[in-house]
Amino acid sequence: MNVVELDQLDTARVDLVGGKAAGLGALIAAGEPVPPGFCVTTEAHQRVRDTSGAIPEALRDEIIGAYRRLGGGAVAVRSSATAEDLPQASFAGQQETLLNVNGEDALVEAIHQCWDSLWTERAMRYREHNDIDHATVRMAVVVQRMVDAEVAGVLFTANPVTGSRPQTVVDAAPGLGTAVVDGTVNPDHYVLDAAPEPDTVREGCLTATQLAELYHAGQRIQRHFGVPQDAEWAIDTSGRLWLVQSRAITTLFPLPDTDRPGPRVYLSASAVQGVLHPLTPMGMAVMKLAGAGMCRAVGIRVDPIDGPPGFVDVGGRMFIDFTSVVRSKLTRRNLRGRMEIYGPRVAAAVGRVLADPRFSPRPGPPFRVSTAARGALRFGPPATAAVLRALARPEAARARTHRVGAEFERAMTAPATLTTMERRLRFVEEASRTVTPLLRMVWPLWPAMIASYLPVWLLDGIAEEGEVETVLRGMPHNPTTEMDLALWRLASEAGEHRELLTTTPPAELAARYGDGTLPDIGLEEFLAQYGRRAVAEIDVGVPRWAEDPTPVFAAIAGYLRLTDPEQAPDRRFARAVSEAEAKLAELVRRARPSRPLRARAAGWLMGRARALAGLRELPKFCWLHGLGQIRAQLLLVGEELTGKGLLDRPDDIMFLNVREAYTAVAGTDLRDRVAERRATHDRETRRSAVPNVVLSDGTDPETLLAPEPDGEGTLTGMAAAPGTVTGTARVVLDPAGASVRPGEILVAPSTDPGWTPLFMTAGGLVTETGSPVSHGPTVAREYGIPAVIGIDAATRVIRTGQRITVNGSTGAVERHSPIDRAANESADDVSSR
Repeated sequence: MNVVELDQLDTARVDLVGGKAAGLGALIAAGEPVPPGFCVTTEAHQRVRDTSGAIPEALRDEIIGAYRRLGGGAVAVRSSATAEDLPQASFAGQQETLLNVNGEDALVEAIHQCWDSLWTERAMRYREHNDIDHATVRMAVVVQRMVDAEVAGVLFTANPVTGSRPQTVVDAAPGLGTAVVDGTVNPDHYVLDAAPEPDTVREGCLTATQLAELYHAGQRIQRHFGVPQDAEWAIDTSGRLWLVQSRAITTLFPLPDTDRPGPRVYLSASAVQGVLHPLTPMGMAVMKLAGAGMCRAVGIRVDPIDGPPGFVDVGGRMFIDFTSVVRSKLTRRNLRGRMEIYGPRVAAAVGRVLADPRFSPRPGPPFRVSTAARGALRFGPPATAAVLRALARPEAARARTHRVGAEFERAMTAPATLTTMERRLRFVEEASRTVTPLLRMVWPLWPAMIASYLPVWLLDGIAEEGEVETVLRGMPHNPTTEMDLALWRLASEAGEHRELLTTTPPAELAARYGDGTLPDIGLEEFLAQYGRRAVAEIDVGVPRWAEDPTPVFAAIAGYLRLTDPEQAPDRRFARAVSEAEAKLAELVRRARPSRPLRARAAGWLMGRARALAGLRELPKFCWLHGLGQIRAQLLLVGEELTGKGLLDRPDDIMFLNVREAYTAVAGTDLRDRVAERRATHDRETRRSAVPNVVLSDGTDPETLLAPEPDGEGTLTGMAAAPGTVTGTARVVLDPAGASVRPGEILVAPSTDPGWTPLFMTAGGLVTETGSPVSHGPTVAREYGIPAVIGIDAATRVIRTGQRITVNGSTGAVERHSPIDRAANESADDVSSR
């Protein structure tokens, strides 16, 4: 089939007519006003490609015949590729559109131009960004009667900037709509919460009646397609509205997955963990099981699998329902100030929510008093005793915490009796809910936090900004720091293999290690202790280093490139320890003459902080053992289901939740669901911006904030680790296979412990998200690396090779010279830019 009329399209045949034509067919079937026309199919395009680009005479006759039946005259000719106007990729502006095409020869030439636009650089790059195979894409072409437009433009049935689903946005300009789409005019911009009344006075090129008609048309097509739409429209000289295109808005962040009545506000928990990538469905399921276990431990009844209803999946990221905290008169007082710990943008977004009348204050606490009382009675006495013991005898507290950690790991170790898929899944459930030892491990961290922050107040007027934070450098007893130093020792002892380890791609080294053809460098012993770690390691769906040590080899290569002995990680850490201890003594000495009691108290507290704060990483480190055990059992279930033909490969199990896994074990084929989930996960992984706060209607409050005034070349974030450093930026989006050269400043979207091997050679750290108490900044302080967090779009406004100064005491990042092209060209192909 070479040519088909638009009103005859089978909307399911995207492979024949492409996304745009299929969408137009659906609009016509729904009774919407669409200019008449026809589609030159992908089969026609393939025939032309098979004949070296020449249009066969029979095909030309078919096209001309359809054009004549349309009445000839001016037409619009638009591309309609099979990968175009789809829910996951719009291809807006990537391929050709030609307007006012008049005449048979001109029409044939315009169709040729649309076909050729499939292979422009911009279209190919767009496909590569969206992981679409070039070889799978086919091009159809839509030909429609040209609308004699008096006014035209674009209609969004959700606000594409703020994400608000109730709002309709209309951009309009006199004449053809291409000027609006191309951005060559400043259109009249309308944001509608409802259809305007007919007698409403409106400025611009549209009347209130026309806006109301557009609003109602948008509501109809959104209902028809089931998702928010981006539609192009035109109103002709007779006043008739025509829809010339409609496609899904592909950039909207998903809505919170909850049935709680709105309006509601959600705070990201993933960002605090330094994880911006989406969790796999099973990773999210395990986190919900852990939430259920936490509730069980404190006496709160929740669904044992779905966990607390306030724990919400939004686009694969963990969000916490924050509504009751925002609305409660007790907790909203100075809430914006308290949220500064998550960064100034998050605090400002919460401030915006507090001013929203939909979240007006209500009396009472944000929790049930009876529930809080039960939890306090159950855990208050042992927690208080643990805090006091830790302050009195920190060494004994550390020993107790390590014993509880060992107990925790034993409780989460899979027994040998797990021989059936059902038993393995039951183990996954119960191990995920095992959290009571974890709570006990956290108690000694409370006095460490108190001991870290109280000296700032005690030494007010004596200690300068950032001096108390210097005391927290080189913190001992931290398993993440110990891991990185162990990796440095491994690299140092592998010097005889320097050339192999620095010139071979990390993925190839990992493959050789796996098949046993790599020289022994002691990696097996390292992975036996630390192979539980990974980037985004809270997700059981992510391979551990023990499974894929590619990031470890990348870090080793970076260590082996060190040429200055003074920049060796062990020496840098030792200097950080020395500087911290010297600063502690100096602050006490400086305060003693004027404030002897405060000096003594501050010194005692800072000493306790250094003795206890390193334990902060231990609970998670022990928990990772359990996640590794859970992952191993899930993969065994996946392997068996693959053998039965119910999954395509073992790790498909990670794209089901626990209930679905039981269904698969019972014999249900869920491969189609897995494929859909993988596609969604891949799409979300490519999302460059994730909100820290989101409302139930999809609004991102940060988008409503006024831009922050920065000095020329200066970016403002949040101080996370004191000190100042100037160096060359290295932007890394994914640490797998990446390395940071000695002294370079690591610029990343976020960091968790899986990133920290890169810290050992970095001169400084800049991230887009995070909190000063999250893992990345904590480790940066311990290494003595200046760090600034919360720099919006840092990985886009800072480029690899650019000289920048990071002031970790004030939260400022200053951009200096133009990009060092040599450094930029040598950036890692995949992970840096």
